[in-house]
Amino acid sequence: MVFSSIVFILYFLPIFIFTYYIVDKKFKNIVILLFSIFFYSWGAPRFIFVILGTTFLDFHLVQLMSKTKKNLHRILMLTLSVSINLGLLFYFKYSNFFIENINTFLSIFGINGVHWTKLILPIGISFYTFETITYVVDVYRRVHKPLVNFWDYQLYIILYPKLIAGPIIRYHQLADQITDRSKNENIDSILTGFYRFIIGLSKKVLIANQLGLQADAIFSMNYLTIDTYTAWIGILSYTFQIYFDFCGYSDMAIGLGKMIGFRFPENFNNPYISQSITEFWRRWHISLGNWMRNYLYIPLGGNKVNTKSRLYFNLWFVFLASGLWHGASWSFVLWGAYHGIFLVLERAFLLKLYARIGKIPCIIITFFIVIIGWIFFRIENLNDALIFLQRMFAFDFINVRVFDTEFYTFFILAVLFSFMASIKWGQVLQDKFYFDAYSLPRHFAISALSIVLLILSVSSITAFGFNPFIYFRF
Repeated sequence: MVFSSIVFILYFLPIFIFTYYIVDKKFKNIVILLFSIFFYSWGAPRFIFVILGTTFLDFHLVQLMSKTKKNLHRILMLTLSVSINLGLLFYFKYSNFFIENINTFLSIFGINGVHWTKLILPIGISFYTFETITYVVDVYRRVHKPLVNFWDYQLYIILYPKLIAGPIIRYHQLADQITDRSKNENIDSILTGFYRFIIGLSKKVLIANQLGLQADAIFSMNYLTIDTYTAWIGILSYTFQIYFDFCGYSDMAIGLGKMIGFRFPENFNNPYISQSITEFWRRWHISLGNWMRNYLYIPLGGNKVNTKSRLYFNLWFVFLASGLWHGASWSFVLWGAYHGIFLVLERAFLLKLYARIGKIPCIIITFFIVIIGWIFFRIENLNDALIFLQRMFAFDFINVRVFDTEFYTFFILAVLFSFMASIKWGQVLQDKFYFDAYSLPRHFAISALSIVLLILSVSSITAFGFNPFIYFRF
């Protein structure tokens, strides 16, 4: 089940909100937990026992770790917990990739490959594995005490608004909210959460889906014969599709959380107006960037290293890992390494160059670098990706395809909403909607707008039939 489905919007969500607010305070977490288990079981019934089982084991391991005073025992239990969770992630997500590469290597020497039944990836495993690790590490570092109630910990991991695709919420950011959210459970939170959910739904359904349909059509063509204009339309459509798809889903998650008193961290902040790749990764999938920094980059030494070469290696390695986290494919590894190289180059000299050429050129250059990176993210076969890249710069404008007015309308909307925050009034307008307090007249106006957008979104889902979610497979 995804947030942008009719089942969720018209059935699951209304029943959940109604049930949550009519039960007594002491039963609210139980309601969320039961609905979360149902939500996950709807899409992955076979794997619900995997997530329930690992949370049971992790909870008791961390309880023991927090009570022991011997540092060696604490380290052993930390290692065991992290190893179990990363082991499961590797088994389900990377074993197919690993076996395929082993078999390819063996075939060079004429050796029969390893027989292997391909595994199905549990939904959201990359996200909840990282959150499980934040729990054990935050308790180990004594950033926050462990949860006393097992069911509260179960809720932290399986909380359905952020279960499938984040944001990746660090344990200490959510721990106190799990036990007490009463100050945030009010009509203003419900309404503003609803607005945020509808805006996210509109981004996903009315923009990402429209552009995604065109992107899929172009990427299904023969790359050898594709003209330059069509190639650029394809990758630009995908560039905006993946942003509005994932950003919209994050907005929906944040809105859902807000409706039941949770405050989730922001996950996107206008990434396409970034003036460097370094800034891009402070604005794109913020929760993943924060996780990588706190649980990988800093333990590697971060900035506090003796040599620049080690600093550059740390930066590059973290983004290599980030690429692999996104998917078990060499194209994702290459995508991560590609971004890592630009982070190293910026730290070495590019940021000084950018400071001299002004804001607009920096935005254009950064956006161009990001677009090229998305080619390797979208096309898993490296040879195909290189062919597509070559066609983008072939300057072949013979027999250029013509796209309909409807596509260009949604494309222009995507460009407008992606870059409006680069202008001061655009940032002010956005802040007023997302973060400023709402007056009664503004509530009436936004409520009316939200209802219109909800109707349009539901109509689009019903009539359009094309409703993928890119990060669903991660």
